[in-house]
Amino acid sequence: MRLSAALPDPPPWLLRLLTPLLLVLLLGGCATALPAIDRAKIASEAIPASPATTLSKIVANSTPGPDAHSGFRLMPLGSFSLDTRVQLARRAQVSLDVQYYHFEGDETGRWLLRALRDAAERGVRVRLLVDDFYTGGHDELFLAFAAHKNVQVRLFNPFCCARGSGQSTRFLASIGDWGRVNHRMHNKLFVADGIAAVIGGRNIANEYYLRGETDNFVDLDAFVVGKVIEPLAALFDRYWNSDAVYPYDAIAKTSMDAAALRAYFDDITGPAKTPPPPPLPPNDILGYGPVGDDLEDGRLGLIWGEGYVFADHPDKPFDGSVGGELLETSVTYNVLEAMKQAKSEVVISSPYFIPGPTGMQFFRELRGRGVKVSVMTNSLGSTDEPVVHLGYSRYRPDMLRMGVELYELSNQRVKRNKRLFHFGESLGRLHAKLAVVDKRISFIGSMNFDPRSATINTELGAVIDSPALARELQRVIDLDRLQSAYRVRFKANGNGLEWLGTDEEGDVVLDEEPDSTPWLRFKLWLLSPLVPEELL
Repeated sequence: MRLSAALPDPPPWLLRLLTPLLLVLLLGGCATALPAIDRAKIASEAIPASPATTLSKIVANSTPGPDAHSGFRLMPLGSFSLDTRVQLARRAQVSLDVQYYHFEGDETGRWLLRALRDAAERGVRVRLLVDDFYTGGHDELFLAFAAHKNVQVRLFNPFCCARGSGQSTRFLASIGDWGRVNHRMHNKLFVADGIAAVIGGRNIANEYYLRGETDNFVDLDAFVVGKVIEPLAALFDRYWNSDAVYPYDAIAKTSMDAAALRAYFDDITGPAKTPPPPPLPPNDILGYGPVGDDLEDGRLGLIWGEGYVFADHPDKPFDGSVGGELLETSVTYNVLEAMKQAKSEVVISSPYFIPGPTGMQFFRELRGRGVKVSVMTNSLGSTDEPVVHLGYSRYRPDMLRMGVELYELSNQRVKRNKRLFHFGESLGRLHAKLAVVDKRISFIGSMNFDPRSATINTELGAVIDSPALARELQRVIDLDRLQSAYRVRFKANGNGLEWLGTDEEGDVVLDEEPDSTPWLRFKLWLLSPLVPEELL
């Protein structure tokens, strides 16, 4: 994902490359202490769902019976996913708990903030928790939001210095604190009135909702109700009250008083500077209309199944070690445990995919039992993290030899895929983190299959037992990998790789990385011996 900052930043791959240098420099650096916080004084908990709220009545009317566990609706279309969050905010009567790794101050971020502010003015308690990685240059916007009644905003693992700058500058300013600031909260969660939620892979920024001018992500969220909501609310509380979280105004300062901040918020989120998203299409690729239409009708179209949700402990990255053993409480561990039960097939979608020795042994065991394994990830030309692709490409030959099917998303094929959605001239990049096991078990969440998700960042996800939901998720993945991706295979002579795709004229075979330039391929070749895999 791109960097957002008031000052120009290097691309993410360069920041990753600088990691070893930063680790050396920290020996001469110093850390700046964060403020002391009386956490007992600021602690709060989720408000239990009330049967009297409008959303509760709709959910009750949509539940098939007392034994129903949880209901889900997949949202592969970004515009529907954004609208669902806004519609929930507009109908909330008690509480909104919102948690994101990246909450951008662009049109999408401001549009959602306005909906959250409007809810707060109706008396809804709004708690917004944001990781501090992407907040550079946006302090006044979030402080202005927090200046409203019934609104609280907190930061996960904040940077102490260079608040108006981008990531690289803030990392350098925190060089003595590298061991702390390298760990980020990658979770994505939106809970309304303790009764309905949105989970999945999307952050809050234009490029996740087909509003980016240059890049847009192929992603997926799920609208969720039922028994999984209470544990999701508890997971939010565990982060909200954790030692790594600080009130926004304890970290960032402004010269504006509360009244000026509120006036600024009205101006920056008003219609002149924050236009509404484009009109919604009638339905998505699964045939669903907008969730808002169902909410208006008072009955939700959902797929019901048994699910459980989990999130890394907020202290996980500080307790663990980079590239170390998986904690049994980690999201990665639990997802792998679910996939270990496979009897026939495992299908994975992950934008950043680096199996490492542990993952390779895992695939070897699955293949040894005759389990078919298919993986879709970004091609070199579509990834926003070329160095991560370098980590993945080291394992491609061995995965192919053991019979793992590999598919790589092509941004050019995404543009030509008329059944997906309209990307225009923007680059299509895979961002969905999904898995389907035996056409029955589904994983939806924030976790990539890479070392950073395993041991450095925190993640959130759900595992759902529902053949009907698995079929829909498989359909979404198939649409991407068969119509928007190339399949990777060995050349007929066994000397090197080639990429196979199909268009209206038949098969297309490439003998170089799709959509990539000679300069990019040469640059990665030069960087290959310098990149520490455990930090990718």
